[in-house]
Amino acid sequence: SRLEKIPVSPTLYINETVGKMKGEGKEVHHFGFGQSPFPVPQPMVKELMNHASEKDYLPSRGLYSLREAIADHLAHENQKLPQFTAENITIGPGSKQLLYQIFLLFNGDILLPSPCWVSYYPQCVLAEKKTTKFIQTSKETNWHITPESLEKECSHNPDIPKLLLLNTPCNPTGQVYSKEELTELSEVFRKYNLVVVADEIYGLLNYEGNHCSIASVYPERTIVTSGVSKAFGAGGWRLGYAAFPPALKELLYPMDCIASETFSATSAPIQYGSIPAYQLNEEMNEILNAQRNILSGVGNYVYQKLIENNVDVLKPKGGFYMFPSFENYKPQLQETKGINTSLEFCNTLLKETGVALLPGSSFSRESSELSARLAFVNFDGGKALKAS
Repeated sequence: SRLEKIPVSPTLYINETVGKMKGEGKEVHHFGFGQSPFPVPQPMVKELMNHASEKDYLPSRGLYSLREAIADHLAHENQKLPQFTAENITIGPGSKQLLYQIFLLFNGDILLPSPCWVSYYPQCVLAEKKTTKFIQTSKETNWHITPESLEKECSHNPDIPKLLLLNTPCNPTGQVYSKEELTELSEVFRKYNLVVVADEIYGLLNYEGNHCSIASVYPERTIVTSGVSKAFGAGGWRLGYAAFPPALKELLYPMDCIASETFSATSAPIQYGSIPAYQLNEEMNEILNAQRNILSGVGNYVYQKLIENNVDVLKPKGGFYMFPSFENYKPQLQETKGINTSLEFCNTLLKETGVALLPGSSFSRESSELSARLAFVNFDGGKALKAS
């Protein structure tokens, strides 16, 4: 069955493995789990506390005042996306759930870049998408798809509807699509009438503070997803949103139907508590600026250390990941350790050194490629903010 093809999420597995090792008294340097190191901002915590007694079910589409705040944020922050209204935004228990629902509803081919986040492909399998295609990228293109590579994939069976998933800033590479790159890609989007799902969960962690949404260059058929887990440190709150343009609003009703028959509605106190995340006042902007500066500094430090040790990697530009390649050590690792895959490399690294990384094969790379994701979040974000 399709369920037999899906392993436990590698990110959750590595987190549980590291927890077990620490419980046994072993020293572990945990760079495998992509959880924000920063505390939830106090304005959100206070709002959550003020609404902790909220006990009633909210609409499946979500709290209207939260959806209004998100629409206002999208329209007036640096993204300038007026096409998204409160009526066309839906709230879910994390953007992960909403991405799965979109995959489930889309009738056509799914296109994913390689590498990409660990859960995209398993979700496509769960949604029984028989045609899920990977567009290969390389370090030479900053791990980005190009108009040429997208054109090549779209030209096969051009009459079949296609959905492209793009994530910027990117998990696992830490790279960011520029406005020029997105504008060039949008020409191919329009040529083939693609639906683009823009996973922009790390958008507010673009180190330059000038995130360019894919929806700004292709507004007519781009769905934007995001949430509070990364920029606001609230992964455990499980709250995300999906914003639909007018041309795709017909998807909202079936999204509501799935919600009403599965999770019913996202937690009411959490929805109230998340409103300040999208009312970016001076206090919240100061917190985000500090986070970006800290992550940029830590990322640059780790990048320099890897380069000094002959590890091939790009400097991160957003989020808290980088995607190093250990191919320069492959002959030596094959000869001395019998290592031939990224999984074998990461397992041996954890066992012999206590360093936890996630193998590149978990991010839809060939198993023989000795790549891995490094999440540089193994520090006390609260102390870092106080010291900044």
